[in-house]
Amino acid sequence: MAPSSKALRADDTNITALHTPSDLGDNATAAIAAELNKLTADAFALYVKTKNFHWHMSGPHFRDYHLLLDEQGEQIFAAIDPLAERARKLGRAAIHSIGEIGKLSRIKDNDSAFVSPADMLDELVADNKGFTAALRAAHEVADDHKDSATTSILEIYIDESERRTWFLFEASRNADGGGH
Repeated sequence: MAPSSKALRADDTNITALHTPSDLGDNATAAIAAELNKLTADAFALYVKTKNFHWHMSGPHFRDYHLLLDEQGEQIFAAIDPLAERARKLGRAAIHSIGEIGKLSRIKDNDSAFVSPADMLDELVADNKGFTAALRAAHEVADDHKDSATTSILEIYIDESERRTWFLFEASRNADGGGH
């Protein structure tokens, strides 16, 4: 049963040519893809912020924090393509542009000329916690629609995001001399 072209419209743009058949219904694929696109935008924004702080790190723990943020940036970047491709596998469009990333992302920019290492780590802890919450919310939507492939992917990213939060939190305890 092919979905109608009306069901395949997103923001009044006909995406019939991009349609991929799915056994999930139109409502399911639309809801799940909407969550995946927000997560893709969040991942792009979190990646850029993590790299920004990586490039602008300073202070006595520079090397450790610089390497930590580089590793975390690579991990976040690696999640972007699978998230976007999952939306496409569902027969929906993935994000198209930086403008769309800006509209969909829930990660706040930090354009400050200088951010202290402690503030960088604290901000990334909060951002990764927020990203984890968004991943869980998307998991719930996918689970409600019995999309086990999406839930499986998201479970991996939830674990990775929790680990990043943990490492950043522990590093932040040392950033102001408050560690063990």
